[in-house]
Amino acid sequence: MPIGLFILLAIIGLPLLEILVFVEVGSEIGAVPTVLLTIATAVAGSLMLRLQGLSLLRRVRSEMDRGQVPGEDIMQGALIVVASVLLLIPGFVTDALGLLLFVPPLRAAIARIMVRNAKVTVVKAGARRQSRGEGVVDLDRDDWADLDGNDRSGRGPDGSTPWRGQIDDGRNDRP
Repeated sequence: MPIGLFILLAIIGLPLLEILVFVEVGSEIGAVPTVLLTIATAVAGSLMLRLQGLSLLRRVRSEMDRGQVPGEDIMQGALIVVASVLLLIPGFVTDALGLLLFVPPLRAAIARIMVRNAKVTVVKAGARRQSRGEGVVDLDRDDWADLDGNDRSGRGPDGSTPWRGQIDDGRNDRP
């Protein structure tokens, strides 16, 4: 299913599903208890965000202090925020999804899947990947050839003529 169609169905289908569930729950328990239940789930979501979020922040901090990358814990933190937002949105379907994300084993499994499927780009500290214009050489790079194949190690394309291009050592960069 194309992502655009999925988003369209979510935008149209989720509110319709929420209305249907509201009507069904309201007809079973009444209008006032339905509204109170919706308010209670919003309050519960904010409390659970505070409790589980602080616990997760402590875990992330301890992993960073040990020199480990807390990738899965960061994903779990993002899922806790998503769960809280789902609980704050009025509706029983979003509340059910939000409550499921607050279950630690389920959240950990989802975070593991997300981390496993994530594409990570590691950038060396201080490295810049911006294009600085034609004729500018990035001194941090090991491959000193420009786009047309000329060697930029100090010699021209024929190997004898010194290259006289602009050299940018990064000292004149402004924040």
